[in-house]
Amino acid sequence: MRDDNRSRKTDSGRIAARVAAQRLFDETELPVIRQRGQAALFRLLPIALSDTGQSSVIARFLLGLYNGRRFPFDLTDLRRLDRELLLDCLAVLEMDWRPEMEIHQYVENGSDLFEGLAARFQEG
Repeated sequence: MRDDNRSRKTDSGRIAARVAAQRLFDETELPVIRQRGQAALFRLLPIALSDTGQSSVIARFLLGLYNGRRFPFDLTDLRRLDRELLLDCLAVLEMDWRPEMEIHQYVENGSDLFEGLAARFQEG
């Protein structure tokens, strides 16, 4: 019986520590992740809307975050990007990991913008 009580206390302590760590992450790191991701999104969007060699990769990446079932994205295409653009994509992806809102909602008229991207870059 004593071992069961000790085990429960240990489990409760671990759970409490995990909850505290998650709360600290949510309060300190998550806002930084979101800020970095939003800045990266606003750097990527003009490129996605342009007509460069890398614009289609970025557009399709963003569309994959917008609606992954409708716009599947081959991750190996990220290899075609310059390092700075790759890092921006990763920052946006990290922001979208625990979304505060959907990716298109960060942008004014985002639904129209993303549907415009879809019309330009959808494969098939």
